[in-house]
Amino acid sequence: MTIAALESLSFGLGRMAVAAAEAGHRLCLLTGDRSVYRHELATLPPGALDVVDVDTWDQDAVRRALAAVPDLAGLINTTDTWGLPAAELAAGLGLPGPEPDAVRLLRDKRRVRAALHAHGLSRSPAVAVPPGPEGAGEVLRAVGLPAVLKDSAGTSSRHVWIAHDEEALHRALAEAARQPLMGGLFAEAFLAGPLYSAETLSWDGTTRLLGVLSRQTSREVVVREEAAAFPVALPEPDRAGIEAWAGRVLAAAGHERGFAHVEFILTADGPELVEINRRIGGALVGEVLCRTLGTNVYSAMMDEVLGRRPALLDAPLDGGGPAYGFVLVYADRPGVLKGWHGLGELAAFPGSVEWYPVREPGETVAHVNDQRGCTGMVLAEAATAELAQHRAWSAAVRVRPVLAAAP
Repeated sequence: MTIAALESLSFGLGRMAVAAAEAGHRLCLLTGDRSVYRHELATLPPGALDVVDVDTWDQDAVRRALAAVPDLAGLINTTDTWGLPAAELAAGLGLPGPEPDAVRLLRDKRRVRAALHAHGLSRSPAVAVPPGPEGAGEVLRAVGLPAVLKDSAGTSSRHVWIAHDEEALHRALAEAARQPLMGGLFAEAFLAGPLYSAETLSWDGTTRLLGVLSRQTSREVVVREEAAAFPVALPEPDRAGIEAWAGRVLAAAGHERGFAHVEFILTADGPELVEINRRIGGALVGEVLCRTLGTNVYSAMMDEVLGRRPALLDAPLDGGGPAYGFVLVYADRPGVLKGWHGLGELAAFPGSVEWYPVREPGETVAHVNDQRGCTGMVLAEAATAELAQHRAWSAAVRVRPVLAAAP
């Protein structure tokens, strides 16, 4: 039988294919753009999975493609963008999957914030504001400064602005008015403290914390993710507190089953939610989870899509693997990517450094202020996440994208 994936995160297909095979199924990827998965497809053995080319923005076309999949047993999705279409298709086909209304709620960051505020799990309200100068008064009245402005349906850190003063607020609102937002603009309070994400797995009232990932973002008024490391070493009471808090937050947001990537700020008063993604973490998060925990965590994804309690919820998580840090390497300006300087130097650095390309030479890099400007990632290992992050940073500064002017 076959498990179909409606698009996917850029990395993790190989692990997913192995997990599907171990569950007695074959993985089939439905995609509108194979180039997104170039690294994974290039490194997989021939015939490891099936790939069906289809316009994944066209739900009718996807439905026809799924009808042609032999012995379809489940439909999986690991993206924010296609999360709701996948849930709706699974429900229509009578396949196991999340309730579309629950996915719809989690795709709306403003509604999630409002729900948590109503449950006493968020100090900040979520205030819808019109892009442009007319929104400033509402932000100042209902949220105050500093404030964060967000696209309620944004992904990959796109359309997120931090306003520390009124001048910055007006600039952010003007910029938001020029952008094609996927949802509506809203404002929430700025949270002071370091950024982390809780990587969790849930099943009908039980949430297990697989580990905490540290996250570093840019210092610009727009938010761009720069680096991450896993697992953060936390005192056991703190770790248990974060696990319990994440379970309460996910329950209030209606997330009952599967992975969640719960971003939070560890404030002076405890964790405060940034956002919830009802999927495994992006970039190289899934890979470092597998390596550090000593198990293919994507097997839990197969359990979920087949409607059974994931074995990972009860398995020991003492794989004894090393910690990992990875750094995103961005283009410093728009242009056509010609390649990278410094890749040949990576082997000299400690930490078994690896290079994961996100783009390939010849591609046009049009945006550099969010994840769309990432050209690749440097991964390094060490005994602790802190040391792994230091190693990854030291190696990543040697890698420099080479760009030519766009025609």
